[in-house]
Amino acid sequence: MNSNQFGKKGWTPDRIGDLSGKTYVITGTTSGTGFEAAKILLSKGGKVVMLNRNPKKAEETIKVLKEQLGNAIDVLSINMDLASQASVKKAAEDVLNTVTHIDALICNAAIAQVPKQTLTVDGWESQMGTNYYGNWSLQALLFPRIEKSEGRIVTVGSMGYDMGIKTIKFDDLNWDKDYTPNNAYSQSKLAQIMSIYELQDRLNAAGRTTVKAYACHPGSSRTNLINTSGSFMMKFIFNLMKLSPLTQSAEKGAYPQLMCATEANLDQNGFYGPTGRSNWVGPVGAHHIEPHAKDKEVAKRLWELSEKETGIKWNI
Repeated sequence: MNSNQFGKKGWTPDRIGDLSGKTYVITGTTSGTGFEAAKILLSKGGKVVMLNRNPKKAEETIKVLKEQLGNAIDVLSINMDLASQASVKKAAEDVLNTVTHIDALICNAAIAQVPKQTLTVDGWESQMGTNYYGNWSLQALLFPRIEKSEGRIVTVGSMGYDMGIKTIKFDDLNWDKDYTPNNAYSQSKLAQIMSIYELQDRLNAAGRTTVKAYACHPGSSRTNLINTSGSFMMKFIFNLMKLSPLTQSAEKGAYPQLMCATEANLDQNGFYGPTGRSNWVGPVGAHHIEPHAKDKEVAKRLWELSEKETGIKWNI
């Protein structure tokens, strides 16, 4: 195992200084790692714009954060459903009308292990449509503001990227044949990570290096992700796992995204997450990523397909 650049304990939020005057846009903050990340950024004086699909839950979340951190925190909520391109476009517009700069966009929200093949309103397999295309469009639409702010794009992937087929299934992206919850989820997470490394290459080629793009994952954290969309069996297994030493708290699961959003001089080529057992738990830092996640030819083809599918081109 590589020695951790942040020492034995790995990266922790103690390294975050005063965030006054900084703005963070985070998706999926009503529970789990997104909630913990928002809470830590707010506790350090940052402004947080939360993007969530359930306005009532978002309102309750703000109430809880104010109870825990005091009424002076600068937090606001914008409604967005990642599974709908129209909703993503509207939310991006609302963000641009609300904040003058974005120090980091943290793409944390996801769905997982959807039991049966389901399509989004835009006609994509639901996990690909939400976890990949939703994030793709949000990042592209907010990119000009992030670039102007010399900010960052942080995508929260998953070790699931390596748990399905090791490439993008271009001939059947909607899994009309052989749908399994895990393969479709894995595919969406692989696409999410690939597009970040492809974005880095494109920014470098264009000499637009003031924006930094990072890929990370929370490890195996005790969150509601599987409970939200998984099958009964999946929920049962995962809830049993939550009791084992193979999982960690949602707060610890938030460390990789916080590090990628705030740590100075972090190498963009890294893949960041827990460095302990199977990268599920342990001190946070950079660790090995399988070569198929950086397959240039596949990433380029995926990028071009994404522009065609979403009708959105990055301003690079």
